[in-house]
Amino acid sequence: MEYVYAALILNESGDEINEENLTNVLEAAGVSVEESRVKALVAALEDVDIEEAVEQAAAAPVPASGGAAPAEGGDDEADHDEPSEEEVAEAEEEDDDDDDDEADGEGLGELFG
Repeated sequence: MEYVYAALILNESGDEINEENLTNVLEAAGVSVEESRVKALVAALEDVDIEEAVEQAAAAPVPASGGAAPAEGGDDEADHDEPSEEEVAEAEEEDDDDDDDEADGEGLGELFG
């Protein structure tokens, strides 16, 4: 996350988000900088409007339960039903898949901090 925070700092201060500036911010914060991660972040942010992305993230609804938001116009009874055994099994499989990704070093979390 330090890499993303450094990019946000550069954006907020009006400085260009490039490898040199990003490295300088990270080093000033005492972070051990990995050049490949810096390059990947700069490339990923090349065509991104950070201000717009931050506004969209701030405006996105966050469900109180931590799950997916219910669809509009859904059946009220379905909202209160217990999940079926099949749904529980699928959720557990998805959790297992996420653990495998983390163990393999895949995913944005590994790339950005």
